[in-house]
Amino acid sequence: MKLTTEQKVQRAHVALMGNPDYCLYSGIFMLGETKVVDDVPTACTNGRDVSYGRKFIDSLEEEEIRGVVLHENLHKAFRQLTTWKALWKEDAELANMACDYVINLMIYDSDIEGKFVKLPEDVCLDTKYRGMDAGTVYRLLKQDKEDGRGQGSGEGQDTHDWEGAGEISEEQREGWEEQIDHALRQGKAHADRLGGAVPREIGELLAPKISWKDVLRDYITAFCADKDVSTWRKPNRRWIDQDVYLPSLIGESMGRLVIAIDTSGSISSAIIGEVLNEVKHICETVSPEGIDLLYWDTVVAQHEKYDRDSYDSMMSTTKPKGGGGTTPQCIPDYIQAHKIEAECVLVLTDGYVGDWGKGWTTPVLWGITSKGVIADVGTSIYVGN
Repeated sequence: MKLTTEQKVQRAHVALMGNPDYCLYSGIFMLGETKVVDDVPTACTNGRDVSYGRKFIDSLEEEEIRGVVLHENLHKAFRQLTTWKALWKEDAELANMACDYVINLMIYDSDIEGKFVKLPEDVCLDTKYRGMDAGTVYRLLKQDKEDGRGQGSGEGQDTHDWEGAGEISEEQREGWEEQIDHALRQGKAHADRLGGAVPREIGELLAPKISWKDVLRDYITAFCADKDVSTWRKPNRRWIDQDVYLPSLIGESMGRLVIAIDTSGSISSAIIGEVLNEVKHICETVSPEGIDLLYWDTVVAQHEKYDRDSYDSMMSTTKPKGGGGTTPQCIPDYIQAHKIEAECVLVLTDGYVGDWGKGWTTPVLWGITSKGVIADVGTSIYVGN
């Protein structure tokens, strides 16, 4: 009996879920809506739902259909359409290619001979990108393009509904990511029981993370070590709401704290608010001389000053400005030009920059919203869920 296109896709799901090396994605397959349509040339996902082109699926062998199904669901598993949205805004074609190079190489490495899963022809595949995330691959592709060494776009690659992903609200996205994490953890347990392989990338995705909030607190308070005296004149506001009265600390020799936030458009207001709120709580404890809040892109577009009595107003009065490119060099230049006596600098950015700037005269902590990106100066932490 001839299978319908829908049955072919369903059969691929069942086969993958029953294989020890791919069953860890079983829960991912079940998330979102899966459908076969006539108006998609290959396959498409918004990071939640997947659409398969009828003619495309019907042209493939069973092993290739499994490869395509796995490909789309790996986009979902790695949350690529939300994690790398800033790259799409900068260069949609390169962002698509970068995501596909990472996913396709994982599939290729899982079955090099293509006996169970096989990639269709003319997809983005190159072993030189092994071990890299999409952001790193994107930067290499961008450099090749600027140098006139651009590669083919991969005629057989799928399409990515970045705009559809952007229509998902922040609350929905957070709930969706929790479901993905839960599905992968259950899948990993199932794969472990069956003796299946768990790719390094999935292991890293599920590894326990050190809270960026703890790192941020340790970093800032380190500059107050052995410098502080307590005072009962101003009770510690972090504890007073719980009817616990503790003294606040006054950093006798701690200067100003600089917070420099990238406003190139790639960082969500939720992350900015979370970072500022955490900084406020930390400063209520260690009490630096003041906070210089800088909003920057290629230049510092806004400079706001807060002192020990106005930390509480920072969240309600701050007015971010900027947009466009991302040039961290403007931060040390601005600090030096305006003679800001900073004890340390916290820079919040997506991390996709030409360089990290030179002439830093104070310690700098980079809060980077993109996974796997590390600055070549100062200390880097991943700021995200």
